[in-house]
Amino acid sequence: MSVLVVRGLSKSFGGVRAVDDVSFAVAPGEMLALIGPNGAGKSTCFNMVGGQLPPDAGSVLLDGGPITGLGPRAIALRGVGRTFQITATFGSMTVRENVQMAILSHRGQVWQFWRPVAGRFATEADALLDQVGLLAQADRATGVLAYGDLKRLELAIALGNAPRLLLMDEPTAGMAPAERVGLMHLTRRLATGRGIAVLFTEHDMDVVFDVSDRILVLNRGALIAEGDGPAIRANPAVREIYLGTGATSGGH
Repeated sequence: MSVLVVRGLSKSFGGVRAVDDVSFAVAPGEMLALIGPNGAGKSTCFNMVGGQLPPDAGSVLLDGGPITGLGPRAIALRGVGRTFQITATFGSMTVRENVQMAILSHRGQVWQFWRPVAGRFATEADALLDQVGLLAQADRATGVLAYGDLKRLELAIALGNAPRLLLMDEPTAGMAPAERVGLMHLTRRLATGRGIAVLFTEHDMDVVFDVSDRILVLNRGALIAEGDGPAIRANPAVREIYLGTGATSGGH
């Protein structure tokens, strides 16, 4: 059974069809990349799945249950984690405390955020930090971390929600090339081991073809190609978009 099923998702802005009848599914442990040129509709599609935007039509199912139109908080509580282009961490807290906060939120203990978190779920937080290679920095202030380490911390925070689905919006943005590959291989290992479905957008095509199991290609809001890396590389429509003169405007 697929973790995520998207059926007929559509969204318009001012008469412009940003996403046009898009359908796909993501299986447990699968890395699915959503790519396309600027304006293809990637962000709009991604944000409808994550709850930032309501769709005009279509449905989104998580483990067979509808999450269409729910807000980000409600979707997160149903088992969806998310990372963003710009890291979202508490710079004044330690690395460990950031992960503890995520676990507290997942356990429904948001009301206790004002209390010191030092002893709460520290073991669970350290286990996650160990998995992303940050345990040695657990007691450091988050604000002094290198950018690549912040990206790995954000991954640990997303995993603190014990997600069934992980949404990653341009996860390697701003990272050095070697760090990009390392972060996404780490994500792949953790997703495979935990059976987490991963849907990600990414501009670095080397990363996309290196780590994805399948690739979806959007253009002008429509899904024009789907397949593994070799199939997408050989697809004439995809080659025209990225290498030819096809117009790409019309989405968000």
